[in-house]
Amino acid sequence: MESFEVTENMLDGISHLVSEQAIKGETVLLNMGPQHPSTHGVLRLLLELDGEQVINCIPDIGFLHTGIEKNMEAKTYEKAAVMTDRLDYLNTVGNNLVYCLAIEKLIDLDVPPRAQALRVILVELQRIASHLVWLGTHALDLAAMSVFLYCFRERELILDILEMVGGQRMMATCIRPGGLWRDVPPAFDETVRYFLKVFPARIKEYEDMLTKNPLFLERTKKIGILSKEDAIRWGITGPILRASGVAHDLRKVKPYSGYEQYDFEIPTHTDSDTYARYLVRMEEMRQSLRIIQQALDTCPEGAVRSNDRKYVPPPRAEIGVSMEALIHHFKLWTEGFIPPKGAVYAAVESPRGELGVYLESDGSPKPYRVHWRTPSFVNLQVLPLLAKGHLVADLVALIGTVDVVLGDVDR
Repeated sequence: MESFEVTENMLDGISHLVSEQAIKGETVLLNMGPQHPSTHGVLRLLLELDGEQVINCIPDIGFLHTGIEKNMEAKTYEKAAVMTDRLDYLNTVGNNLVYCLAIEKLIDLDVPPRAQALRVILVELQRIASHLVWLGTHALDLAAMSVFLYCFRERELILDILEMVGGQRMMATCIRPGGLWRDVPPAFDETVRYFLKVFPARIKEYEDMLTKNPLFLERTKKIGILSKEDAIRWGITGPILRASGVAHDLRKVKPYSGYEQYDFEIPTHTDSDTYARYLVRMEEMRQSLRIIQQALDTCPEGAVRSNDRKYVPPPRAEIGVSMEALIHHFKLWTEGFIPPKGAVYAAVESPRGELGVYLESDGSPKPYRVHWRTPSFVNLQVLPLLAKGHLVADLVALIGTVDVVLGDVDR
């Protein structure tokens, strides 16, 4: 962290955000980041302090800006799908899913039942993996190193499953418009069931180390309280909103990909603090296990991608024996397909909240506009409200409780 003397030039553009005491030099302005390890990415926080107490906290974003939204508009619809993995890099499968849902809504493309079930399994595995990274890094920020090592041990099991399905541990783009890029391998069922068997005991291990740990309680209880009214006012979604007592989850409220057929609960809490958000996310992992178990047990046989050849390439097996299939594949990958003019919005429940895509077509093979509604960007806005009145040492817990991913913020 770096403190500095306030000058008139430095306050240009932010003078309305800091207090009169800061302008007079009665409080200290301090930079936290953008290289600080506890900011979980290149995030800069401009802190106004009175001693060790946070008077104001101003997030400064943009250090990781990639221009992905604009770059997606320069590619055909299917080719742009690979860029979705690079947004929230802890929810790559979920990013694939919401983008494909938007395309399928735009062109009215069907998705086979088997593909729907497999999508749910993969997305819920990804949710658990994301929560494991959150839990491990959140605990590490508060000096609990063992939890970090244990969480990444289990995350490896999930990444092995994702690699089995898509060929890559994190950014495989295995969900495509109309279904999946290919069926899962024979070992998929057995591997997922092994994870379902061992993971409940692992969750208990994490809870044994943290839930009643007096040091963890001291650092999280009554820290960063966000009332239900403030959460709704700021547009907060995901575990943060549910820890403030609002049972809102898009998988229940506006089901997609067949979620309406699965039995699961929405974990909520009313304490609205950092500890409540920990409890909600821990229970969410258990609910994800319930969903995966049901989807695996009821997963039907059949195709994993739509047979609509206007928008979907032919199976690879046909390319070597059919000239028509080869030409069709070539045209779709070089020219792309042409959707009707119009605009759609699709949203899913990501590990961090509502993840939405606005997709607009002008009747050409490339999208006219792609805009993402990312939960990290929206949820980060509430950090100044959470931090006000707390100590500088509490900031690492508050950044962790928001569970921000900077790739999700800077687009």
